[in-house]
Amino acid sequence: MIKQGVNPYLPSWEYVPDGEPHLFQDRVYVYGSHDRFNGHAFCLNDYVCWSAPADHLTDWRYEGVIYEKTDDPLNQDGHMCLYAPDVTLGPDGRYYLYYVLDKVSVVSVAVCDTPAGKYEFYGYVQYEDGTRLGEREGDQPQFDPAVLWEGDQVYLYTGFCAVGDRTRKGAMATVIGPDMLTIKEEPVIIVPSEPFSKGTGFEGHEFFEAPSIRKRGDMYYVVYSSVVMHELCYATSHHPTKDFMYRGVIVSNNDLHMDTYKPADKPMYYGGNNHGGMVEVNEQWYIFYHRHTNGTSFSRQGCFEPISFLEDGTIPQVEITTSGPNGGPLIGQGEYPAYLACNLFTNIDELYTGSFGAWMDGRFPKITQDGKDGDEEVGYIANMQDSAVAGFKYFHCEGIKRVKIKTRGYARGSFEVKTDWNGPSLGSIPIDFTNIWTTYTAEITIPDGDHALYFQYKGMGNASLASFTLESS
Repeated sequence: MIKQGVNPYLPSWEYVPDGEPHLFQDRVYVYGSHDRFNGHAFCLNDYVCWSAPADHLTDWRYEGVIYEKTDDPLNQDGHMCLYAPDVTLGPDGRYYLYYVLDKVSVVSVAVCDTPAGKYEFYGYVQYEDGTRLGEREGDQPQFDPAVLWEGDQVYLYTGFCAVGDRTRKGAMATVIGPDMLTIKEEPVIIVPSEPFSKGTGFEGHEFFEAPSIRKRGDMYYVVYSSVVMHELCYATSHHPTKDFMYRGVIVSNNDLHMDTYKPADKPMYYGGNNHGGMVEVNEQWYIFYHRHTNGTSFSRQGCFEPISFLEDGTIPQVEITTSGPNGGPLIGQGEYPAYLACNLFTNIDELYTGSFGAWMDGRFPKITQDGKDGDEEVGYIANMQDSAVAGFKYFHCEGIKRVKIKTRGYARGSFEVKTDWNGPSLGSIPIDFTNIWTTYTAEITIPDGDHALYFQYKGMGNASLASFTLESS
């Protein structure tokens, strides 16, 4: 079968959230945090990098560890984590990695001769007198750096602002000189926090964290995570450090606000914090974001979707899909692993999103794995209880007459197969108690054409779903 692009775009055992994609030379490199499967906190692992050819965003290559948490002089014992980074090409042709450790309020910088080699610590962003940004009296805490190099200066965007915190005013822009460290223009607020948003146009979508900066034509786009958490919003300006206006939501990691195939307020996945950036590849723009797995906030995986721009520069919100990286529907034949589900929900009338830690209790299905962090195994969906739905979008089907599923667990019931999550069943696949992965088959006709596929469990107990298979006669 032809290699296809899917979400998540990295292997199911890899957890790289907060993705910042950049096109360097002929490859797209993604820099992000590095979560640990079953971890107890965010970003426990060292920075790694993955890359793909610009003309094949289905062929991702592991570039290895590019920076270790102990490489920073402030963290030689490794007690702090490496939070979300960004990378820019500098005026000297080298690549600069900007990041913040999780317990200090300064922006660290590392440098490398290549996009994905071993970065070496370079210094801290500082004022001309040597005081580090974030440590001068009156400085706001530094967090989630994003960087854009233009001409002889770098624009640095940072910030974290919880709802109700009047000590933090919003996302900041700071201008840095060609040495990539020294501040030329002091921080200014470009996107307001919640207490300072009245009359700005940002009401309801104020800045929370995760600024990301891109330029398209003569327009600057700041993508950020709002106080709503699950959504990536954006603001635009013709100037990199002022006059930004709120424009909308690009993507939600539980598809809230989308009303094209469901009620706008119905979550189709268990959401949580979100972070990502845009990239243009071969005249197509994409938005990178992350999803939550394992029933916690601490095992996040990267995804991306193609986006479009209207004539006025606005970006219509896109839905989360399985097939986004593919550039079109997946081939509707053969076996697909269940961890590719872009929709995962129950009929429980609850907005399950936004809390810290292991917030998703045993009522909800979750994507997980059996092994420990780093084990190169294929993930699956656990805890499919009565009414739970796993959805996959999209597939081009022709002549499909048989559907197989692979399940295990203390469960007795059936999986109903649908092309509309709220529509009629095309057929039923009965399952029974089993402690090992067992394949069940039913003669079910999938209409020809492009479809979403939904598998809804009805019955007793708790089923796990490893995969489904579509077959012709």
